Amino acid sequence: MTKVSMTVNGAAVSGEVEGRTLLVQFLRESLRLTGTHVGCDTAQCGACVVHVDGAAVKACNVFALDCEGAEVRTIEGMANPDGSLSTIQQAFQDHHGLQCGFCTPGMVMSAAALLAENPKPSEQEVREYLEGNLCRCTGYHNIVKAILAASGQDMAIAAE
Repeated sequence: MTKVSMTVNGAAVSGEVEGRTLLVQFLRESLRLTGTHVGCDTAQCGACVVHVDGAAVKACNVFALDCEGAEVRTIEGMANPDGSLSTIQQAFQDHHGLQCGFCTPGMVMSAAALLAENPKPSEQEVREYLEGNLCRCTGYHNIVKAILAASGQDMAIAAE
């Protein structure tokens, strides 16, 4: 076992992990931050997307030890300081960008990374950015609509 320390959602945390412990396991099992979901264990679905030092990463594909000293942000850290929903979270709610909710944390985290890189993406850019996130319920239409709304672009988008 090796000690790992990082900042998660603004709080300094540490724990003992095996070298093979994935970041998603550390977040869920050691820190009890269960909003980061495990969907496929193969970095295909995007349900486990978190931010590490500002970059969107699939937490099922990163070792916890590789995040030593890093700043990690999970879905639990997305809310505003007063506890209200962030702009992106509110847009997902307002535009029905979720159904079962399983993929939603990863979608929100990916959307936040996209909007940090490109504050006014086109519909096509949103769709391309989300290629690493799978949703089996929504057909993506309302997810794309929510991300465009969060960017301040309430645009009519083509129906799929």
